[in-house]
Amino acid sequence: MKETVYNQINPLIRLKETELLSTAQYEQLLNANNTNELKEILENTVYGTYMTSDFAEQFEYIYSKEKGKLYEWLYKMAPEPEVITIYTSRMTFHNLKVLTKAELTGKNLDHLFIDDGRYSIETLKSAIRTGISTELPEALMNAILEVLDYFQESSTLQAIDIIYDRNFLTFQKQLAEKLNNQDIITEVTAFIDLTNISTMARGIIQGQHENFLSTVLSSSGSIAKGRFLDYAEQILASFTDFVSNTKYGGLISSIISTETKELDLVAFEKVKDDYLTSFYDKAKIMAFGPLPLLAFLNAKEVEWKNLRLILVSKRSNFPVEVVRERMRMTDDI
Repeated sequence: MKETVYNQINPLIRLKETELLSTAQYEQLLNANNTNELKEILENTVYGTYMTSDFAEQFEYIYSKEKGKLYEWLYKMAPEPEVITIYTSRMTFHNLKVLTKAELTGKNLDHLFIDDGRYSIETLKSAIRTGISTELPEALMNAILEVLDYFQESSTLQAIDIIYDRNFLTFQKQLAEKLNNQDIITEVTAFIDLTNISTMARGIIQGQHENFLSTVLSSSGSIAKGRFLDYAEQILASFTDFVSNTKYGGLISSIISTETKELDLVAFEKVKDDYLTSFYDKAKIMAFGPLPLLAFLNAKEVEWKNLRLILVSKRSNFPVEVVRERMRMTDDI
């Protein structure tokens, strides 16, 4: 599809960008003394309509509703829905995990559903319950059927997360390749690589065996799965040394312990998010193509993560500087 088809939506995206929290607003939020002061500050933002007296307890609900409303609008406007799906599929696969567990255990987990702007809770429940759907794409149905088939022979709930997570990364790569935009393919591939690095490191710490790691790692990244599996029975320091000699070495150099030579996995999640955000720097000066839209979606995701962090920090009385260090990178901070 020609990049000029984004001529109509990109100006609207630029307007939406003006609703993002500014440096001054982040500073106010960081320095608020309690959640009541947070509420007063957020009343003058796009979140104002949700600022009820119990907003702190209802933040996840607010987060879900605001996401769903935004995604639904974007699906109506975007010339290529796959661009939106690159982000919304994160919520869709989360919902598949939750609702599949609910179906298999008989529990009601509807409160964990996050609106993805596209598939209703009834649509997903029906697909999981019956194994068929006229609304879901083949890739999603294949993931559902793989989980259901697995549970014909095993009842390990952890397998639900494993199977869906692997299918999610494959789905991401398929979407990127369908869009045939090199910037998007590069970002998605990096996302998969970094997810594999995190998954492998955590697997080593947990003492997971090669068969398990082979199941959870994705084959859709730029680093072959086999290269990760070479470190299945080794220590984290050895795996960290391996990553240091890949193209992501410079990215992790500052978060490797000088004493243990191990990767700091908590710090890695922030580094990962900031690195992926940097892919959208060029979108600031682009008038055509899907990148400004994806950059805005990424900016909203970062904003939601930062808001959640600030809210938790006010409840737990974390020092402002500690919170600032953990906040994800935006255009202004």
